[in-house]
Amino acid sequence: TAQRWPANWPITFDQPRVRYGFGALGGSFGDTVMTDLTANVPEVVAEIREKFEAYEQALIDKDVAVLDATFWHSPHTIRLAMNEHGYGFDEIHAHRVARPPGPGIKEERLRLDILTLGRDFATVNLVFKVRGKDLIGRQSQTFVRFPEDGWKVVSAHVSTSDGSTLW
Repeated sequence: TAQRWPANWPITFDQPRVRYGFGALGGSFGDTVMTDLTANVPEVVAEIREKFEAYEQALIDKDVAVLDATFWHSPHTIRLAMNEHGYGFDEIHAHRVARPPGPGIKEERLRLDILTLGRDFATVNLVFKVRGKDLIGRQSQTFVRFPEDGWKVVSAHVSTSDGSTLW
């Protein structure tokens, strides 16, 4: 039987998860090695900002086609959110389809940080006020530019904090 921890999480640990990372420190896609780690090349930042803003609008509109197109169609893609643990594109897609329409949880953006390294790797981090609650939301996305598919999110996370600490 698969072990579950905690019992209410829909995550099973019955088979090992192997992740193949993008080698920012010398790894590669095929014969293309990432060696230029120049931070925040303006045109690359603009590309990522455009992708991010299109994704944010698609969340508001519940445009599943755009949401899906933003993510890498791979069993290695991960999206962890408050009540969603999407391991692999198919699980992420299933959560998107099941989500009811309506206003998003973001009331106000407090901070948006985009970091690009070279021309093929980027992270986006957003801090926001949660609509109607005394909570701060946090969202992060890791983008990789694939030779055949362009920019895709390979890992994403959404969480909230009430400001208290656990340690």
